[in-house]
Amino acid sequence: MPCENSLLLTDLYELTMLHGYQQEGMNETAVFEFFFRELPRERNFLLAAGLEHALDFVEQAHFTEEELEWLAQQPNFPRDFIDFLADWRFRGELYAPPEGTVLFPQEPLLRVVAPLVEAQLLESRLINLLHYETLIASKAARCRLAAPNKQLVDFGMRRAHGAEAALLAARSTYIAGFDGTATVLAGQRWGIPVYGTMAHSYIQAHDSEAEAFAAFARAQPNNLVLLIDTYDTLSGARRVVELAPSLAEKGLRIKAVRLDSGDLAALAPQVRQILDEGGLKETRIFTSGGLDERDLVELIGADVPIDGYGVGTRVDTSSDRAYLDGVYKLTEYAGRPRRKRSEGKESWPGRKQVYRRYENGRMAGDRVVLEGETADGKPLLECVMRGGRRLKARESLAEIRDRAAAELAALPRAQRDLAPAPPYPVELAPSLHALAEEVDRGTAAETRP
Repeated sequence: MPCENSLLLTDLYELTMLHGYQQEGMNETAVFEFFFRELPRERNFLLAAGLEHALDFVEQAHFTEEELEWLAQQPNFPRDFIDFLADWRFRGELYAPPEGTVLFPQEPLLRVVAPLVEAQLLESRLINLLHYETLIASKAARCRLAAPNKQLVDFGMRRAHGAEAALLAARSTYIAGFDGTATVLAGQRWGIPVYGTMAHSYIQAHDSEAEAFAAFARAQPNNLVLLIDTYDTLSGARRVVELAPSLAEKGLRIKAVRLDSGDLAALAPQVRQILDEGGLKETRIFTSGGLDERDLVELIGADVPIDGYGVGTRVDTSSDRAYLDGVYKLTEYAGRPRRKRSEGKESWPGRKQVYRRYENGRMAGDRVVLEGETADGKPLLECVMRGGRRLKARESLAEIRDRAAAELAALPRAQRDLAPAPPYPVELAPSLHALAEEVDRGTAAETRP
């Protein structure tokens, strides 16, 4: 697995709180829910991703002897607490919508039900995994919606924020509908199709562009995509045409040319004309270079003859919106509902379920209810772990990807648009409001001077 599973990959306050709970003997059942408070203006939906890695983390998480010895040397953690941590394992339950599900604000991506010291310690890493993969999958889904019939390849590894981010981005973009990735390890780990040919340095290393093209054809006869903009894009296209007959005699076909710079809207039609007039009508045009969904909309809307896109930096970093407001909040402890009331950061108490209605195959509205209640539609959350162990076999990436495609196809027209849309209807059941008022009355009585 590419993911770091150490329990020390956490915030210090998780451990200081656990020490406090241990000292006070507090370890009754707690319920935490991970959700997004709101969507940024640039987003109309979220595509939930990261559940498989979250389950892996929870199943495997424990403190090693080396980690415990290091903790014992830190201030404020006595030996009895270190011994307490030595036995830490997750033995609780997890509830979640299937990975690849479309979600909206206030809808749980994950519910954790476990003794307090187990549920609390998971917070930081679960947010880290679920937030990032959902962020990237949601960005990538917008690219797929913008370019439904074009080849899309993840090109973002080199500018992703670290090795783990690069791998998780390759997986998240594939879930969202990309055709593959340039990140080789993602191909080995998950079977994601891998794409790639050459960089400008390959052209520069040869004495001429024509020599470089011919050499690459000899080395990669079945992967013949030529980068033509190292010096002059149109001259590069003409050299491809000049090379094609000699390659054809050897049974080799130039699959595509790639443009990585310049005004793609102006250059691609000219390249297409050169290729067509040179008898290379089947040779595709693939482009890259700082693209995201907005560029795709413009290029496709202008009917620019581009067949595929390498989309990298702006997707793998979600450059237009680098984070989402995801939070992990206590909603019940020791059988009592709990809620945060901080101004602007209020949370809803109790264990929740989400029901989704459909009309003519399209999502028509969601209703968030308390667990045990029912509503019209399909319930989204299901129990995925009990006793600290998965309840089902690991889903294949193909299954998750197919689900995501079906979910995106079922989005209402307004939410499919890249422009900000009116919020998708998510109704909070009256019982939630009533429970919040009850909790508030109890909190007010307890804090009254």
